[in-house]
Amino acid sequence: MKNSLFHLGMEWELCDGMTEERYDPVERAKEVAEIVCRGDLRKYYRFRPARFYGGIVTSDCVGCCLGCLFCWSWHQVVAPEQYGRFYSPREVAGSLTGIARRKRFRQVRISGNEPTLSREHLIKVLDLIPENVLFILETNGILIGHDRTYAEDLARYENIYVRVSFKGCSGEEFSLLTGATSQGFDLQMSALENLYRAGVRVHPAVMVSFSSQDNIRSLRSRLGSINRTFADIEVEELVLYGDVEDQLKKAKLTYGAAYTPSCIPPEQI
Repeated sequence: MKNSLFHLGMEWELCDGMTEERYDPVERAKEVAEIVCRGDLRKYYRFRPARFYGGIVTSDCVGCCLGCLFCWSWHQVVAPEQYGRFYSPREVAGSLTGIARRKRFRQVRISGNEPTLSREHLIKVLDLIPENVLFILETNGILIGHDRTYAEDLARYENIYVRVSFKGCSGEEFSLLTGATSQGFDLQMSALENLYRAGVRVHPAVMVSFSSQDNIRSLRSRLGSINRTFADIEVEELVLYGDVEDQLKKAKLTYGAAYTPSCIPPEQI
């Protein structure tokens, strides 16, 4: 696979006005996996304690099937071959639990890019996380929505909690923010439903900084039709990490609420 921004189909964000080209996020996942997955190994670029969720150990993986313009780890998304190294599931689980012991944290997560790209790797990491440690899976849900057996696999673990991060409130917003086909938004909805039906503890988080109040209300109603508690979404608003603001200006995208990293509202930490 040729590793370049243009080959990954994300050139629209660098141009004056977006092209009509849209990529299939499921196919994109397969292409990116060729770079960042090798058997049960997966590329990571950082292991760290973080303040979110009241204190959590985070392993930042490399590679994603979406090109969200507001992503704080954009460089790893568009050039995954340039970042990180391959780790085994045992190395990842050992680093997570080791930092957790030192920091006295009881929660761990894989974040950064998209954790679900390597199903084999993720499941083996989960096998190695102690049952008394909560594993929070932050995902865009594309692959879980595409294949409901993924949700069934995750349901085997009682110490997992899944946060499905919705990219906007509609298919149109999803496509605008990610450059992917609008059907990807339906896969996010399917992921939430698949996880819920499988018995996995799950909740929706929604990036709302680019959404109208009407669209937010409409999504709340749609989520509530799966389970009424899902209408009470976790609000996710734009954080202007690094060069995120420049990325949005290049794409000529306007936004509502936004914060600097040092001023994130407490309820969003």
